[in-house]
Amino acid sequence: MRKRFLAAAMALALAVSAGLCACGDGSSDSKTPETSKEDIKETESAPGESGTAEEKPGNKAPAALTDYVSGEEMALADQWSSCDDKALAAVMRKAAKGEKVTIACIGGSITQGTISNGKKDSEVGFRKCYADIFFEWWKTTFPDGDFEFINAGIGGTDSYLGVHRVQKDVLDHKPDLVLVEYSVNDADSMFYKKSYDNLVRKILLSESKPAVMLLYMSQTNGSTAQGSHVFVGFGYKLPMVSYSNVISDMMKNNIFTAEELSGDTVHPSTLGHAITGEIIWKYLNSVYEVCDSIEEPEDFGASPVTKDIYLDAEILDSTNITPDSLGTFKEQKVCDQFPNGWVCSEGDGEITFTAEFRSLGILYYDTTDGKSGQFEIYVDGENMRTIDADFPGGWGNAITAEEVYSSDEKAKHTVVIKKAPDSKGDVFDLLGLLAS
Repeated sequence: MRKRFLAAAMALALAVSAGLCACGDGSSDSKTPETSKEDIKETESAPGESGTAEEKPGNKAPAALTDYVSGEEMALADQWSSCDDKALAAVMRKAAKGEKVTIACIGGSITQGTISNGKKDSEVGFRKCYADIFFEWWKTTFPDGDFEFINAGIGGTDSYLGVHRVQKDVLDHKPDLVLVEYSVNDADSMFYKKSYDNLVRKILLSESKPAVMLLYMSQTNGSTAQGSHVFVGFGYKLPMVSYSNVISDMMKNNIFTAEELSGDTVHPSTLGHAITGEIIWKYLNSVYEVCDSIEEPEDFGASPVTKDIYLDAEILDSTNITPDSLGTFKEQKVCDQFPNGWVCSEGDGEITFTAEFRSLGILYYDTTDGKSGQFEIYVDGENMRTIDADFPGGWGNAITAEEVYSSDEKAKHTVVIKKAPDSKGDVFDLLGLLAS
């Protein structure tokens, strides 16, 4: 766990009495005004060692790009006392040595970089998504560092698809640190609690043993999966920061309005992204200031929060599975993110696969042009579900993943996808099968 500071603890005790709990202060400016960083450092001792901070002086952290988040708001963003920063501190020490460090983000459109237009964006001074601000902290703090940055955000996608694509999109790069953001795209449900849990576990158990940070975003209407996601972070004692908590407090206290924080309710504005980046920046600062005094991390060995059901999840497409029969489907690229699928534009479809899995999902393309239809999914001759790929009045064409079959036992199955008898359209863009 991150080192406690005596003076900070005294200040935060007041917050605890008001119902708050903080895992460190998250920023240097959240200390009480009469307490300087130098005073705080003189009171600390390294965990597992004797001696004072004068033997291990703290690092000087870079100032955040903005100053929208107060100490009280930072305590709301960073309120979980179980946070274990050992793995994160180890990444910082690796970067300080000039060794190659690979840092990735995975999430939806907010991570990908979508910025809505807010009413106070012109006052920010720059237009950057939170992921770019997150990466900038590493470049600023370690100007001579050797970094690879990976943004694996894909708009409109959730942690269920995330756990199926994380190996190829992130883990094959052997990351040192992965930030996970899905609290807007996931629903606050048991299904997504399981998929999110399996995604986080898959990252933690991967070959490079990366550190993991969790970011909890929210729509300005309060919609967020933080309520279920936090159990995963708490269960694994991971660093967590909540934009959701901060903007809820800001709107409640009339610091910023919903229209200033987001132009469409869902995506943060330039201001919203700046606030998100500032929260992450200040959290990283609070770890960096004492990272040389934090112990080395242990190997991850925690039990699952839910159940291991997607740890071997993968996407089956035209690169790694051959249909038994194509029917009226043809191999065709539909979108850049998942280019190796099949398209039915006429006839009954009836593409057939043989595959081994415990659970099966269908990855397809929702379209707004009125041409896509309703297609039935059969597993071993039984109709599992009818998928509607028509998205009338939607915000745009959308990559969509739906689970259609689940079992406790892995077995070989026959899968058939064909047009429903009453389908209103002829088109179905099959991007892949989600198998685990």
